[in-house]
Amino acid sequence: MTLLSADTVVCDADRVLEDGAVVVDGDRIAAVGDRDELLDAYPDRERVAVDVLAPGLVGAHVHSVQSLGRGIADDEELLDWLFDHVLPMEASMGREEMRAAADLGYMELVESGTTTAIDHLSVAHADAAFEAAGDAGLRALAGKVLMDRDAPGGLLEDTDDALAETERLIREYDGGHGGRIRYAVTPRFAVSCTEACLRGCRELADEYGVRIHTHASENRGEVEKVEADTGRRNVHWLDEVGLTGEDVVLAHCVWTDESERGVLAETGTHVTHCPSSNMKLASGVAPVRDYLERGVNVALGNDGPPCNNTLDAFTEMRQASLLGKVEDLDPTALPARTVFEMATRNGARAAGFEDVGRLREGWKADVVGLTTENARSTPVHDPYSHLAFAAHGDDVTLTVVDGEVLYRDGEHQRFDARAVRERAREFAARL
Repeated sequence: MTLLSADTVVCDADRVLEDGAVVVDGDRIAAVGDRDELLDAYPDRERVAVDVLAPGLVGAHVHSVQSLGRGIADDEELLDWLFDHVLPMEASMGREEMRAAADLGYMELVESGTTTAIDHLSVAHADAAFEAAGDAGLRALAGKVLMDRDAPGGLLEDTDDALAETERLIREYDGGHGGRIRYAVTPRFAVSCTEACLRGCRELADEYGVRIHTHASENRGEVEKVEADTGRRNVHWLDEVGLTGEDVVLAHCVWTDESERGVLAETGTHVTHCPSSNMKLASGVAPVRDYLERGVNVALGNDGPPCNNTLDAFTEMRQASLLGKVEDLDPTALPARTVFEMATRNGARAAGFEDVGRLREGWKADVVGLTTENARSTPVHDPYSHLAFAAHGDDVTLTVVDGEVLYRDGEHQRFDARAVRERAREFAARL
């Protein structure tokens, strides 16, 4: 049993404790409350003190295996970026490269305070990434990518083969590592998947009770292509083939019309907002405030290192809030508490983890600690404002998942950080 104490404990979007503590027993939170009271109630326990404690952040749309491509395709439009640079990179990656990329991505997430990731892998060698996630200690919802049309060489699959490989991976990895690792059926997007593939994805999700994770309506070119191919706008097409619902996470959803937004709300489909990626690729501004007002669950994601170029979830909170204010020309849009909720509990809901994303008794012990010993963190008048607008991933001094300390005071507990970075540089140079 471990007692984590802090000057400020941000339990969730509604509750902050000054001079508080969190008691961790196994993989659960045993108590949350006043520091002195808990020190008296739990004497002789291991004690870890930080400046700020908060729930672990959730990266609700990342591409860990694109980590080796950080910086290879700046200043490009989405479809050119994807088909001319990123997909050819993925196609050239063998199992070793995939493992090196996943290790690097997961290490970055852990050291910057992300404890749960919804990860969109690649077509081949998904096993390597699942094994990396398990070894990293991270909580993850991940899946092999399916592409059975309009894909570059090395990524194009036969529909039946793609679905069969997905089924094998579900059986092998879903629920692994004590339930930390869960599977999501992961078609790339409607542009690169046939109707048979998309419907097959729904059938597998229903048969095995797993989630679905894909991209949708990220930029205008994508929307136009899907409409030309199917006669329907993107979300309507996904709805027709079964890719909406409470078990579906759609990344981006920038270019949706009124009727599509209604479908998302009516079906309970989750949306992941990726503000940095959408700005860098000039994809547009997602109507996040409208989604939230309709009751759509909106989470936050970084997308991939080639279009961000970091996996720092604190940055996404800042970007989401500022972009929302600019879009509406309203300084009250997407306030700090809202984006904090998007980065924690909303992300956990999207991933299907019902007891993750808040510091509450009985919930999973996924906790991050931050230092405020720097100029940027001085003073802290409002902890939500601090976390959303001032904090960075490099302020993280403690990352705990399932009650296990994965990162503390600059030291990884499960990674040989230098070896991971050196291996990543070696493989990236080859690519």
